[in-house]
Amino acid sequence: MSEGLSPEDSFRLQVLLAQDLKAIRIDESTLTLHALTDKGEASIPLSPNCRADKYLRQVRELLSGHALGSPGGYPVFLTRWTRHGQMEGLNLGKLLLTGEPEAVVAVVHSPGLTDDLARHAWWTLPTIENARLMLRREAVARGPMGRVLADFLVEHLPFLQDDHLGIIDTVAVLIYSGAVTPAGLETMWKFGRRSNTHYVAFLEMAAGNLPLALPAHAQHAAASAERATEPALQLLERALSSQGQTFLDAAGEILERPETQEVVSRTLNAIGRYFSDGIDLQPNEAGPDAAGQPWAEKRQAAIRLAACDDSAVKAIFARSTAIGSLMRRKIEPVIGPLLTDIAELRR
Repeated sequence: MSEGLSPEDSFRLQVLLAQDLKAIRIDESTLTLHALTDKGEASIPLSPNCRADKYLRQVRELLSGHALGSPGGYPVFLTRWTRHGQMEGLNLGKLLLTGEPEAVVAVVHSPGLTDDLARHAWWTLPTIENARLMLRREAVARGPMGRVLADFLVEHLPFLQDDHLGIIDTVAVLIYSGAVTPAGLETMWKFGRRSNTHYVAFLEMAAGNLPLALPAHAQHAAASAERATEPALQLLERALSSQGQTFLDAAGEILERPETQEVVSRTLNAIGRYFSDGIDLQPNEAGPDAAGQPWAEKRQAAIRLAACDDSAVKAIFARSTAIGSLMRRKIEPVIGPLLTDIAELRR
């Protein structure tokens, strides 16, 4: 077996590297090198003169030597730094010329990521994880690439299927970025009908501004007129509002059939935050209502939801890794009363 690159590949690569390149990727299945230049895309079919894996390593060593001055290939120390956001001291654009997927991930993680670099990195390695990471950067979320990445994530959400944490993280970053369109938000919300995990990030990050809001409760106007008299009635008014009814409907959907412990914990915490936020409820207001007091049962239901968090399930989850139906049976004594309170505020 001959050492080094084949003469034709060596010549083609030298010509390619003389151009103004933006990024390089290597398709290992077809042994083709693709390059993004200022004039468009170019490709070179590789002609190995030895084992394919060894040959590709030699190609990447050549690319790394040209881009980084590192003839031994992509530096090992950069791999250690990749996922810790410690790449801002380097020329990030040069990393995209190494043909190394790990180098692309380094760029994606960097606080120095720009919209242009995001476009080049996306051309090189378009994955769901990279899209999520890049949308966390304000420069990307507010630039032209923000919409591209947001549309991609909305379109590919159904492919996450049973990756419940991945679903929550994806919806969360889309809401946080502000790059998703109102139509995209509605699409994600509708996904909750098939997999209620999609609702969790909405309850955490967009409570009070949920899409496709339900009508307010019939008693909302009356509660709103009285809300200034006591904090407990502020809770009730919030619960009976259009957004409150939408929140309760989604929270009930989740708690009826949660799939993982994370979904349960985050939903319980979201419920408590939504109902207690900005309302100074005194301890004596959480006591039982006097007989005949208006909205007695609904007021108490709202008060209990305002005190909701995941503390009641922590002990259960500490003793069990169960998910699905087994988990639901274990937490029923906690979740059952909450569903009763939600139903009270919905009827």
